[in-house]
Amino acid sequence: MSLSMIKKLALLLSVLTATLLTGPAQADPADISAASRSVVRVVLAAKDGDKVAFVGHGSGFAVAPDKIVTNAHVVEIARQESSVVIGIIPSQGGTSYGGKIIAYSPGNDLALIQVLDGGRLPPMTVFGGPVGDGADVVAIGYPGSVDRAQGLDLDDLINPMSPVKTTGTVSGGRTTKQFDTILHTAPIASGNSGGPLIDNCGRVLGANSFGSISNGNDAEFGFAVSAREILNFLRKAGVKVATTATPCRSAAEISLEEQQREIAARAQVDAARDAEAEKRERAEAKLRTTISQDIIAARENRMAIAALILVLSLLAAGGAGVLMVQGKRNPAIGAAGGAGILLLAAIFTFLSRPDFSEIDDRVAASLKENEPKSLPQPTSIATSGKYQCTINPQRSRITVSQQNEMPLEWADSGCVNGRTQYGRDGAKWSRIFVPNQEQTITISSFQPDRSEFTEERYLVGLDTMTKARAIRAKYGNRACTTDDKALADIEDMVKAIRAELPGQANERLVYECKPVKN
Repeated sequence: MSLSMIKKLALLLSVLTATLLTGPAQADPADISAASRSVVRVVLAAKDGDKVAFVGHGSGFAVAPDKIVTNAHVVEIARQESSVVIGIIPSQGGTSYGGKIIAYSPGNDLALIQVLDGGRLPPMTVFGGPVGDGADVVAIGYPGSVDRAQGLDLDDLINPMSPVKTTGTVSGGRTTKQFDTILHTAPIASGNSGGPLIDNCGRVLGANSFGSISNGNDAEFGFAVSAREILNFLRKAGVKVATTATPCRSAAEISLEEQQREIAARAQVDAARDAEAEKRERAEAKLRTTISQDIIAARENRMAIAALILVLSLLAAGGAGVLMVQGKRNPAIGAAGGAGILLLAAIFTFLSRPDFSEIDDRVAASLKENEPKSLPQPTSIATSGKYQCTINPQRSRITVSQQNEMPLEWADSGCVNGRTQYGRDGAKWSRIFVPNQEQTITISSFQPDRSEFTEERYLVGLDTMTKARAIRAKYGNRACTTDDKALADIEDMVKAIRAELPGQANERLVYECKPVKN
């Protein structure tokens, strides 16, 4: 079996093994954690002077930094009783906020709460596409049964704590008498009301509203107000919310496809290299045959000439002998000298015949003479100039973004768009962006040898965000520069912040860039 065939079988085995080892897409813990950042406990308490009495609670989720969606029935008593106030308890941090109802729609059991006291939360993205029957879902919220099991009191309920996540599947779309709902099997209980039902990528599919009751226990099935109802409600309330209709794809699926793409690319390069090697081998074999035939012919010609000269030498020697017998001394001496010269010529001609060892030398010299003077340079290496970058959805994991195209002005020094300096990051140039107001960290990279721009987006918690902001402040925010110290600082900043990030980004966008013709 040839080496090239062994390589191809090995690559094929790698692809098959990777495919077999990958099971159905599962919810990525990083996406569920990211979604949990936006979930809040909605607490209702009655105030009577200095006394505060717990009335009830539900769940909710941020659709804007200062706006929370919940169920209408969760906050209904706050509309009826002026003494009842609303508290918004985030899932992280150490601060709680007040809340005020700004939109109320009992017809589809939705309400919108304005967060007071300057509170800001990371908003969620609503999935506006179709939800397939049997799709995996996660319900996030604050079930009262868990609070009771832990023995929590009012002081505990008004302190930030992580919400409860339960998993299930969609059991079909159901329409109640008044509004669209999603029927699902993720366990919910009293207190989950208003919390989000999300997909494996952490996008909102609905707001949990009520459950089916079995023997007085908590719900075996849950009903969530559909995303369509939520989007229509928010549109009427004048709230702009992040939406996407891109189907959810797991990070493992994208990673597998990238591995298969790299394997296929390597296989293509190896096949081209093998074809070129085979072409060279054929050319060398043909050249060797031609040179061998030439040398054999040259040897035979030299040997034939040497034999002819030897015969002439012998004839001259014989003639010299005859002349000597006849007493013609001087002519005999001349004939003998000519015979000697001819003999030496015959010997020289025989010894100067081409040797078979010359075949390898002449083949090598001919191959070297015919080699290209310079190797062709890759045509895909990006140089300074303007580019139009288009997203490749097959290679991207799109969860919250909708930007399909982006202009890029690239400089060989790592300056992007004439204002942002990137640092060396292996074969790429990278820069990390850590905003002050959002809980999102983005690593933007450009790889010139592939003309490829990528964005990796991490939806992180407050602790990670605080650490990243501290690191960014240490290194500063430098504009385009050629200063070696500044470039080294950017590289160090990328490494330092990356060390604080989860192993997997929540979103990875791959853009393929082409030069813009002037």
